[in-house]
Amino acid sequence: MDTMNLIVAKNMKHLREQNKLSMDELAKLSGVSKSMLAQIERGAGNPTVSTLWKLANGMKIPFEALTVQPKTSYEIVKTSEIQPFFKDGDRVKVYSLFPDNENRRFTIYYLELEPGSYWQSESHLRGTKEFITIFGGILEIEVDDKVFTISKGESIRFRGDYIHSYRNISREMAILHMTLYNP
Repeated sequence: MDTMNLIVAKNMKHLREQNKLSMDELAKLSGVSKSMLAQIERGAGNPTVSTLWKLANGMKIPFEALTVQPKTSYEIVKTSEIQPFFKDGDRVKVYSLFPDNENRRFTIYYLELEPGSYWQSESHLRGTKEFITIFGGILEIEVDDKVFTISKGESIRFRGDYIHSYRNISREMAILHMTLYNP
């Protein structure tokens, strides 16, 4: 993760270029010297809050636009760095890989179910669909009074707006990816 100086540097340069401002123009608009602007954009300067306010006001942008972690076109998620939530005691581990925190309308989970473990899920929002792919073990899924047995290398899609359950019926860890699509 970048330091705040580097975050400000990247944001300032991007916003300055987006607004088609030269360093000279930004210096005039903000009252911050051109040499200080150059230092900030290199990540070498340590701007004060007052300096950041001058820059924000000069570019007519919110202060937070300079300090927010920039969005990237990629995201690497390490399961080892995610705190899982547990079901069936600690026998079912659910890792939220890509939560729907950006109104994407989908969430992706990674799950590990110990042999013999069981989890019953409440119904999700109306119209929700679940997509599951099994990478290890054998899973028994019950939904809408139907029971499906899904093995390694197989996938299933079903309506998630019914109460449904998962049971690992194999002698090995069941490993799966689950995608919830919310219309």
